[in-house]
Amino acid sequence: MKKNIYLDHAATTPTDIKVVKAMEPYWTREFGNPSALYSLGQKAKHALDDSRQIVAKIFNCQPEEIIFTGGGTESINLAIKGVVLASNLKPAHIITSNFEHHAVLNAAQTLKNQGHEVSLVPVDAEGLIMVDKLWSAIKKNTVLISIMTANNEVGTIQPIQEIGAKLKKINQERKAKKLPAIYLHTDACQAAGALDLNVEKLHIDLMTINGSKIYGPKGVGVLYIKRGTVLQALIDGGGQEKNWRSGTENVPGIVGLATALKIADSKKESENKRLTILRDWLIKKILTTIPKTLLNGHAQKRLPNNINISILDIEGEALLLYLDAIGIQASTGSACTAQDLEPSHVIRALGRPYEAAHGSLRLTLGRSTTKNDLIYLTKKLPSIVKKLRQTSPVSVNMDTLHSSIKKYPREITSA
Repeated sequence: MKKNIYLDHAATTPTDIKVVKAMEPYWTREFGNPSALYSLGQKAKHALDDSRQIVAKIFNCQPEEIIFTGGGTESINLAIKGVVLASNLKPAHIITSNFEHHAVLNAAQTLKNQGHEVSLVPVDAEGLIMVDKLWSAIKKNTVLISIMTANNEVGTIQPIQEIGAKLKKINQERKAKKLPAIYLHTDACQAAGALDLNVEKLHIDLMTINGSKIYGPKGVGVLYIKRGTVLQALIDGGGQEKNWRSGTENVPGIVGLATALKIADSKKESENKRLTILRDWLIKKILTTIPKTLLNGHAQKRLPNNINISILDIEGEALLLYLDAIGIQASTGSACTAQDLEPSHVIRALGRPYEAAHGSLRLTLGRSTTKNDLIYLTKKLPSIVKKLRQTSPVSVNMDTLHSSIKKYPREITSA
């Protein structure tokens, strides 16, 4: 039988059977609208309230600071656009990085098209935000900083806690000068289930997660909004979710997300340990058995399940087809741009040349991943790479590549 080894958990995860079981009653039996006053609606409302409390406990915040949305992208748009629109500044200024998910970058681009200002702070060769440039980018009209907790392509973990702590001090100084407060938003979609989401420790004002990355359902997300944060709703309607996200709540999805997050949080310590061992073994194996390979992202400050390696002198798309033929599902980058033949902006932000970006292989492990799965991969991968290189018109010089990374310009740009 053809093997079926799934190594793309950063794209999406299968829904946990316990999550499916928790959701089931709210599809057919307890299907009421949570805004209704009769008993069927009130049962749905209780499920909604219980789910909000579960998420709030894991975030270490108040239940009323949790807003349920239609996914991570919607939550990100509400956070970024909502803060800017509520500021009533024209132009308002926001700061993010050139390393973010397209949901952040495209939301920022839309705001720029509307006359607002956007600064993109660079990352270093390992994907860590250049914090000195972050602080130098602040202007009098800055109202928001949005930096992801952990990158979806290369897994680099950002120093959000340190950024949040310093921003608190900066905001105290701005208050004395009667300048607008700067809110801090973090996209934690990839970090959920792996990293600590305690919003008090992180010193953040807004945080995004979604269900599909934590073995929950697709099409449901969370936005944490710290009490006192001012933002404008993007969807008008019946005033659900404290008027920030109108529309009848997706009760089955919300129950599923909360259940998935609770399970992920309980498994976090043991799974992180197990996956880190597998991750480091696989990275070492690929780098030592296949010549002309390069690890993308920070070697230690990375998600426990993330491996992203540029295999030079090949096309990543061709590699994926060969792997799929032998039962291995993987990725070359973000699932949201899998059909885009342009090289990954994340890999390019590290200073890698186009050739390295085109040959990047992302392998993201999950609960079903075993050592035998990875052994099978490492037995097959070298011969596939060798075959692809025999017909490749590209031959990258490694010395030139490393030199180009060092010379890569890392300046603040505009979206």
